[in-house]
Amino acid sequence: MTQKDIQMGTKAVWAGEKEYLVHGATQVPVVLSVAYTYDDMDEWYDVAIGKKKGHIYGRNTNPTVQAFEDKVKILEGGEAATSFSTGMAAISNTLATFLLPGDRIVSVKDTYGGTNKIFTEFLPRQNIEVALAETGNHESIEAEVAKGCKILYLETPTNPTVKITDIERMAKAGHEVGAIVIIDNTFGTPINQNPLELGVDLVIHSATKFLGGHADALGGVLVGSHELVEQVYHYREINGATMDPMAAYLTLRGMKTLHIRVREQCKNAMALAKYLQTKELVEDVFYPGLETHPNHDIAKKQMKDFGGMLSFAVKGGVDTVRDLLPKLQYAHRAANLGAVETTVGPARTTSHVECTPEERAAMGIPEGLIRVSCGIENIEDIIADFEQAFKHVESAVKI
Repeated sequence: MTQKDIQMGTKAVWAGEKEYLVHGATQVPVVLSVAYTYDDMDEWYDVAIGKKKGHIYGRNTNPTVQAFEDKVKILEGGEAATSFSTGMAAISNTLATFLLPGDRIVSVKDTYGGTNKIFTEFLPRQNIEVALAETGNHESIEAEVAKGCKILYLETPTNPTVKITDIERMAKAGHEVGAIVIIDNTFGTPINQNPLELGVDLVIHSATKFLGGHADALGGVLVGSHELVEQVYHYREINGATMDPMAAYLTLRGMKTLHIRVREQCKNAMALAKYLQTKELVEDVFYPGLETHPNHDIAKKQMKDFGGMLSFAVKGGVDTVRDLLPKLQYAHRAANLGAVETTVGPARTTSHVECTPEERAAMGIPEGLIRVSCGIENIEDIIADFEQAFKHVESAVKI
């Protein structure tokens, strides 16, 4: 059987590990050694310059980390992968690798808050022009791309409003002007969305989220062609945003259940989204699986399922958020997502805490927006939990 014949659930368990199993072990070991010894000086040199496979120093490569990279590479269908200490390290290192003063980058307005800060604060300091188009307005994005750009950076579904962009259409527009097309696929996951197949050049994940799935390890990863990934790897190995071997091990372990976790999270998100649509206290529900979502048809075309993330806006804004969330018994109020437990929080303390209320408003993120990362619990219990929380606050809010 070839890799193309093997399905995602099997890949999630087995892919990329066999080479790293030692002494008959069935699990990839945690290699904590900082350096690797060589008796043959010529072999040492060949490994150091990349002529021969091997490891010389932990900031460059590590066996446990490489096993993680290989698994993600296979799941995303890429030629190569390199990892980072965090998801934001993956984003910032990738952009820094390719952008020089005088270059231009095109993206959308409501990317993740940390990414948006890079676009609005850090890149302009380096004399890099940033054009942010309306998310979901494909004509607007294409018009900006047509003016020329070094990078077209996408995020779909977006965090936290789960807006959808047509990946194949945007990749075509980017390539027409010679741009490198990069996408943050954290919300999509390799289980639901494979952007390389749709023409994207580089795929980024915050491995902290769905890949790891247990909220106990930080990491980021980049997948794409050998040519592009090697350039980013070189930048990362020199600048030092290296993934920790223990984080790699924990993420590897988490990825073995990625397929079944994501399947349950998608199912739960759809059920919760439909339930939230019935609540008078809820002004709007944002989930690409709903037919009411503006780009539901695009999501249906490019995603295998619609993901475990949704958000909803409540009447009464921040005051309702303050009252509602503490009443939930089976949801962490925390700045994380993608874990086996349901996690909730407003954008003002999670995805866009770095931004001002005015900046969030400009991105179309209301202060009364609540982001929900669905876990793998029994959905009947989660809906019942939300129901009792709503009953606590409905009497206090004029609806």
